[in-house]
Amino acid sequence: MTDTLTAFAQGKIDQLAAASLLRTIQPTRRMAGVLVERGGRTLVSFSCNDYLGLSHHPEVKAAAMAAVETYGTGAGASRLVTGDHPLFSELEARLATLKGTEAACIFGSGYLANTGIIPTFVGPGDLILVDELAHACIWTGAKLSQAEVVVFRHNDVADLAAKLAEGRTGAPKALVATDGVFSMDGDIAPLDEISRVCRDHDAWLLVDDAHGLGVVGDGSGTARMFPDARVDLQMGTLSKAIGGYGAYVCATQPVIDFIKTRTRTVVYSTGLPPANAAAAIAALDVMAREPERIAAPIARARRLTTALNLPPAESAVVPIILGEAETALAAARDLETKGLLVVPIRPPTVPAGTARLRLAFSSEHTDEQIDQLVEAVRPWLPR
Repeated sequence: MTDTLTAFAQGKIDQLAAASLLRTIQPTRRMAGVLVERGGRTLVSFSCNDYLGLSHHPEVKAAAMAAVETYGTGAGASRLVTGDHPLFSELEARLATLKGTEAACIFGSGYLANTGIIPTFVGPGDLILVDELAHACIWTGAKLSQAEVVVFRHNDVADLAAKLAEGRTGAPKALVATDGVFSMDGDIAPLDEISRVCRDHDAWLLVDDAHGLGVVGDGSGTARMFPDARVDLQMGTLSKAIGGYGAYVCATQPVIDFIKTRTRTVVYSTGLPPANAAAAIAALDVMAREPERIAAPIARARRLTTALNLPPAESAVVPIILGEAETALAAARDLETKGLLVVPIRPPTVPAGTARLRLAFSSEHTDEQIDQLVEAVRPWLPR
């Protein structure tokens, strides 16, 4: 006898496997630099978001270990109870300065940040406009808000303006949400134009800059690439270029004060472990004194795009769109035989028919490793 829950799950697994869409977790031991051990083999990884190689930086690791010795391994409670250890205010001040805002609030993860922030400021009767390729956590936050959700075409400012003008009538509040650097495509949102449209229609702008911090512009992320842009909610993570775990939002002091007292993913979540906050502070120190580290990921990415005659990389992410899931799986298997780890990205993470190799570049990659990747990828380029 099989219970109905197990039968349901097995049926769904079988359907996904038949469509080459079943995803399984593969144990992977990350080592210093860009090497990983998977399945008993050492591979060069081009699938990690540790863009600056800071997760293994000796200063960052030492700061995390010292925090464990001083504060223990966990916060022990939500921040509003006893979980607000002293490192939080220091990290939040550093992030606010980096982003050019008055204040910041730390979250347990990027997913917790967006799913908490959005329903804090918009609700039933309000309007949210979301870029069609925005990260999944933005869509979750929008759905939880119970506001009307309208999709605008990817980076299409004219479509945004038309839909915002149409939907703004009768909606007390409006929010526009987009990625800064899009995690699967590597392109950058035109925040100056989006911000102008938002101001024209009295809409707030939320930018998820998880893949921009530490990589684009001067390292502070996408917003400062556009001096005329006003970004009301600058969200990002501590788990990509910062090399650790956690997330943040930067905004004005009243906005942050309101988040800390009303956002459910702050109020009802245990505070970030002390080691993560300490590691993030140390990572920001390294970034501040090593601008060449910040410039390196895009330079590495452009070495590949130049060699393959692709459009110049805008960020540390370069997609090789192959179409069907089976093709992406075959390409990834081929690259792995050559000692390269490039995890294939398939629907529903990306739209149907756009399965791809998502190449992520680090300051730790060598020219020789990138040249090896170029030759391995070349046969798979769409013709």
